[in-house]
Amino acid sequence: MRITIDPEQVAKTFDKFSTNSSLQESAQLFAQGLPIAEMIQAFAINENVLRAFAGFERVYPNGNLERDILEKVILRVSQLHECQFCVNSHLTIMQKLGVSADVSADTGHTPRERLALRFAELVTRDSNAIPDEFFNELLTAFNQSEIVELTFLIGFITMLNRFNNALQIRYHEEFKDVEVS
Repeated sequence: MRITIDPEQVAKTFDKFSTNSSLQESAQLFAQGLPIAEMIQAFAINENVLRAFAGFERVYPNGNLERDILEKVILRVSQLHECQFCVNSHLTIMQKLGVSADVSADTGHTPRERLALRFAELVTRDSNAIPDEFFNELLTAFNQSEIVELTFLIGFITMLNRFNNALQIRYHEEFKDVEVS
């Protein structure tokens, strides 16, 4: 990691957010006196940044989209951005949830998952070039509120990927022994 972590500052800041559902895996580590995930440690250097991330709980994991869609979209966007932290942490989470990590093939996905994955790829590759016919197909499976949430998720994960990549934040299998729900 490119930044220096002050464990006391991280603990003091994280303690204020330890009940946030977007931080549930790190909260379990924190409760055991173990280091929390590097990305969350970095956020905790600045309380306002951690507070902003904590607001993500309204979309992940508590939004209107199915958890399988959320995880598959997060994984695919993170693969496209080559984010080591997000790819590997969500592979662990998906395994614990029993969600298939195959996000590249069209087979084995529900119609909504297939469309969400395709939309994630289109937005990630060039958000200015999403064909109208594809968007119309998306509207057959998702209502407008869900499309807004899905688009927000893709954009937010893109920001997290960039954050993690720029600061060389890594996943070290911290979540392998925690519960995921």
